[in-house]
Amino acid sequence: MTVAYWVLASLLAALYLYSGGKKVLQSRDQLRPMMAWVDDLPFRVVRTIGVLEVLGAVALIVPPLVGVAPWLALVAAIGFVLLQIGAITLHVSRGEVRSAIAFNGTLLVLAGITAWLATIWV
Repeated sequence: MTVAYWVLASLLAALYLYSGGKKVLQSRDQLRPMMAWVDDLPFRVVRTIGVLEVLGAVALIVPPLVGVAPWLALVAAIGFVLLQIGAITLHVSRGEVRSAIAFNGTLLVLAGITAWLATIWV
């Protein structure tokens, strides 16, 4: 169970660190080709999502690794589940049902499994 957690948490952390880092560091124009939805939200919301993704990625790895407040990994994984529910809702409202189901649905399932696996530290 621990190995499965580390594999999934590492995968999610890398993805959210990349995605969140882009949202934090790049302009709306730079993000638009990859994330057309950035025009649908105030840019401060996009930046906030990016910061939350980066913090969540760190929380999946660092607390359980160092043994200090490892319950934060569970909180981060639950946060990613909620983030993906919001992402799916946004994409469906934009008529992007296929992409929402495929990519965000997969991330939702992986985050849910990671949350379940993270209960070993609670």
